[in-house]
Amino acid sequence: ERLTLEYLQAQYEAMGLEPGGRDGSWLQPVDLVRFTPERPPVATWTGADGVSHDLTSGADITLRAGPADPVVKVSDAPLVFAGYGIVAPERGWDDYGSTDLTGKVVVILRGQPESMGADPNFYGSGEHKTQEALKRGAVGVISLQDVEGRWRRAVGGANRPVMTVKGARDARFTGSINMATGAAIGGDVLAQALARAKTAGLGGGVDLGARLSVDIAEKTEVIHSNNLLAKITGTTRPDEYVFYSAHWDHVGKAREKNEAGDDVFNGAWDNASGTAGLIEMARAFKNGPAPERTVVFLHVTAEEQGLLGSEAYAADPVYPLAKTAADINIDMLPFTPATRDVAVFGVGKSELEDILGRFAAVQGRTVTGDGYPEEGFYYRSDHFNFAAGGVPALMPWSGRDFVEGGIEAGKPYYEAQMARYYHKLTDEWRADYDFTAALQNLDLLYRLGLTVADSTTWPAWKPTAEFNAIRDASAAERR
Repeated sequence: ERLTLEYLQAQYEAMGLEPGGRDGSWLQPVDLVRFTPERPPVATWTGADGVSHDLTSGADITLRAGPADPVVKVSDAPLVFAGYGIVAPERGWDDYGSTDLTGKVVVILRGQPESMGADPNFYGSGEHKTQEALKRGAVGVISLQDVEGRWRRAVGGANRPVMTVKGARDARFTGSINMATGAAIGGDVLAQALARAKTAGLGGGVDLGARLSVDIAEKTEVIHSNNLLAKITGTTRPDEYVFYSAHWDHVGKAREKNEAGDDVFNGAWDNASGTAGLIEMARAFKNGPAPERTVVFLHVTAEEQGLLGSEAYAADPVYPLAKTAADINIDMLPFTPATRDVAVFGVGKSELEDILGRFAAVQGRTVTGDGYPEEGFYYRSDHFNFAAGGVPALMPWSGRDFVEGGIEAGKPYYEAQMARYYHKLTDEWRADYDFTAALQNLDLLYRLGLTVADSTTWPAWKPTAEFNAIRDASAAERR
């Protein structure tokens, strides 16, 4: 980390950029916390008849402490079922209504209702569900796993170390139960509520008539890390911001060496490419016309641990998210021949795509989706934490419609790259990298950022985007 941050700082100093952190610093400290269970958690539930029932960890329930305290003891907290735990005003879906969860444990279904489509969206994410539960005072969030495979995955990860950000907002504890446990606790009340929950928002939590007690003990290890920020101050609106972001970390070392004796995941593609792209983007801005809004170049830590560096930034932003016009994230530049398409994650979400599309047309290209909407890639890189804070955010990806050979050539080329290099020891510098599409994209992203930086208007979310209500809540700060 030290070598990486020193290199980045030296690059920006040589260009003449300003430190972007607080008090003239280049760095934003990020304390990562690793949680590891000290012993199996203890849990019981008590019904209306006053009879207490033990819950076996790994068979009936999984439990983890929240980031605030590794030792959690909660006694007789009422259990409330809240459907999917979703509040989506633009889709007419509300599972909570006026429900007060103070001191209670909320039980929610994983994922999203069928009416919201099969592809993942923000409303199905743990981020949305947890924040909605916390707003209402919940002490714990329990996912009801209604698919056996998901329950097995929950059990498989229950005893593994997990990383979080110190100070992250979360419930005192989280966990999962399977359908058998849910049925034992909730009986007919839960069965009837489940039938309603899958077709329409519940409109209010359903008291299951049972109480939960938990005793969790985990040990913690704090790892001190840093984000790095550089900036070019805007000429006329310096208190409005355009961000470019990229993560500087990768996945560390392998447990065993390969045949060549190598055990280091160097991450040349993921994400030295995006890191280098950010440096060159800054160089282009420094050598070009001065932007009217301030442009910030943010290198975040711990993306590979769960977007933690960007989560830390969004939780404690150096510059107000309400006054941040856009985040343009670069994670794995496309190392392919020229393409006719500009793939973006989560296509159809914001006006940033419209601006990008105008510049793409000049290149003879069109903006498309990434081709794998079922993977939910929009929610799996650092721009997501900006989006979850209301900031219009865009991330381009590898196009697959090659100028020479079309999709028939581009799709297998891309899939072979992913299979061979993604999170593999083979992701190293190679002399045969094809930078053609990467340079095409960087040119577009520069023009996109400069256009937003020189605009007097604010890019907006599309009407169907999940982040409109979050952005609208801060509208007064942009007037």
